[in-house]
Amino acid sequence: MSTTQLSSDTLKTKQHFDILDGLRGIAAISVVIFHFMEMAITDYSKNFIAHGFLAVDFFFCLSGFVIGYAYDDRIGKMGVKEFFKSRLIRLHPLVILGSILGLLTFLFAPYGGDPEAYSVGKIILIFLSSVLLIPFPSMTERSFNLFSFNAPAWSLFWEYVANIVYAFILCRLSRRVLLILTAISAVALCFVSYRSGNLMGGWGQSTFWDGSIRILYSFLAGLVIYRSNWIIKNKLGFISLSILLFLAFIMPFNELTWLTEPLVVLFYFPLIIALGAGAKLTDGLRKLCVFSGKISYPLYMTHYAVIWMFLNYYTANKPDTTHLSFIIIIGTMLLLAVAYIFMVVYDIPVRKYLTAKRKQV
Repeated sequence: MSTTQLSSDTLKTKQHFDILDGLRGIAAISVVIFHFMEMAITDYSKNFIAHGFLAVDFFFCLSGFVIGYAYDDRIGKMGVKEFFKSRLIRLHPLVILGSILGLLTFLFAPYGGDPEAYSVGKIILIFLSSVLLIPFPSMTERSFNLFSFNAPAWSLFWEYVANIVYAFILCRLSRRVLLILTAISAVALCFVSYRSGNLMGGWGQSTFWDGSIRILYSFLAGLVIYRSNWIIKNKLGFISLSILLFLAFIMPFNELTWLTEPLVVLFYFPLIIALGAGAKLTDGLRKLCVFSGKISYPLYMTHYAVIWMFLNYYTANKPDTTHLSFIIIIGTMLLLAVAYIFMVVYDIPVRKYLTAKRKQV
């Protein structure tokens, strides 16, 4: 196969499921609000969006569905190498940007960090580990996050692992084998939730391997939904599905969390994806869904530098409820605006450049 044929046919981006893209944006915004809230309210039972972290499990499930849809029928033609190039071009520019933002705010921003407590070599090592997605939980004041300068990168680490496993193994497995693996991973997910009391792990040193179980089930479930064509035709639309998704993030955080969270991840999120793939979208909301989908990943990968600054500010000043609400609302809106700017001036141009260079090889 020639490079021209590979570029024009095999590498061509498929049509998106616009409502699913829109729901990805709702999940990303929910993560931002959750991160603000958890810094200010350490008692999760008093946090109105205490389950916002489950948006990551929704991302994982959606990723399995989208990867299956986008590559199942062409990874054999394009090859593993080209598949990895596609994923790196799509994901890694913002991994790098998020790491740079985390470094800059740590060094220079008010309430950013305490660089005097670290040697130059240690700071460089932490930064390089973030850029290269090599887990390095070394900062006590940042709860031993796997990636101290850009905490959300932990999910990208596991996303890359899932992509590697997909390219070498999952793309070759039958639907029956996938169903068996999904059932086994469901049992493992329930065990993790029962042992820990919730499904919040994966982001830090002490719960590192919990992340593998979270993505194992959700990615497999998304892939099974696609392979089984479990797409439910319906008339719910984007607004109704957004509300249904958001309800999962604001459900009560209590002594039954060890049970309710697995139920949401095992059944509710796959159902929403099946509904989202089959729902009808009005023309009036199409642009909103497309924008929501495009902004979701830049928002997710660039917001956490501000979250660390907010934590340090909150610890030092203890703003009252009114000021806290104002900060979170305005902060979320500003982060959306900044993510849009980064998307337009950095992410899209860089990906276009890398794609063009790739086709010239």
